[in-house]
Amino acid sequence: MLILTQLAKTSPQIFSSLKVGDLVDGTVIEKGSRALLVDLGRHGTGVVYRGELQNARELVKSLEIGSAIHAKIIEIDNDEGFVELSLSEAGKQKAWGEVDDIRGKDEAFTVKITGFNKGGLIASVKGIPAFLPVSQLAGEHYPKVASGERAEIGSALQKLVGSELLVKVIDANPRAGKLIISEKEATEISSRELVKNYTVGQIVDGVVSGVADFGVFVKFVDNPSVEGLIHVSELDYRIVENPKDVVKVDDVIKAKIVDIKDGKISLSLKALKTDPWLVVANKYAEGQEVSGKVYMFNPFGAIINLDDTYQGYVHVTEFGGAEEMKKHLAIGKEYSFVVENVKPQERKIALKLKK
Repeated sequence: MLILTQLAKTSPQIFSSLKVGDLVDGTVIEKGSRALLVDLGRHGTGVVYRGELQNARELVKSLEIGSAIHAKIIEIDNDEGFVELSLSEAGKQKAWGEVDDIRGKDEAFTVKITGFNKGGLIASVKGIPAFLPVSQLAGEHYPKVASGERAEIGSALQKLVGSELLVKVIDANPRAGKLIISEKEATEISSRELVKNYTVGQIVDGVVSGVADFGVFVKFVDNPSVEGLIHVSELDYRIVENPKDVVKVDDVIKAKIVDIKDGKISLSLKALKTDPWLVVANKYAEGQEVSGKVYMFNPFGAIINLDDTYQGYVHVTEFGGAEEMKKHLAIGKEYSFVVENVKPQERKIALKLKK
């Protein structure tokens, strides 16, 4: 009894029992078209039946008598007294285990992009299909187009098919078969190092590398690896509906750094301009008759371009509702208005359509 107790402590594997889902190693002892027999040592004989052979046919082709294999137990003692095995499931489980290790170590690695869809890029990690959402692309590869322009987004993603990207695993769910990877997470550390060379308030030279509905991407002339973003609200003191009205791709511009956070640089064009609202009283006053062109509609009314610097607005209540407003005003057309009031601190010029 003492010897058995000591043996159990020093070699517990001898007394361990098999369970469904366990991974085991074995040696091929017989290979046929309907079944593969495997020597599992003290655990007896394992068998891989025809269906599982088909699922792992590429692996099976390479196996010979004496080949070592890695398999997953799907039944402990079947009707024929064998331990029933799966080769394909073992491969998947092993691959998910390796993916989990990579994620746990927060390792960055390279994948080859094999496809795309409207939501992002498709790759493979350890043989497991992986998805890289558009939102997880690094700034260098992010589609720099308006979000509604699906054809342009698809074209931008298609250009990345066949390329290799540095990524990290950010979500892995074997049960759901979901594996999400991120290029942005993998490049964040290097981005943080690069932006250390810049400070808030600094004026930089840049080249417009992309225009989206939310803003403008700018590559720095002194280091094209660094890219900043000018939010649409920082393009001008005027309301800008379409950033393409202000800049175009490949334009050379100067911009001011207004924020640096998490390796990202925020830029501003309007910060380099004199605030026109400081002198608005020199040009517009209550009761003044003005001419303006309708620029855009919003839920509160219409934005009117009065000149190259100032915009006014007509509140929707002036017409009794949005539909009625659009009967009186059309985008791009010019009308006569009366200035109702000027509020420099709120940056507003309220207008009324001249009767």
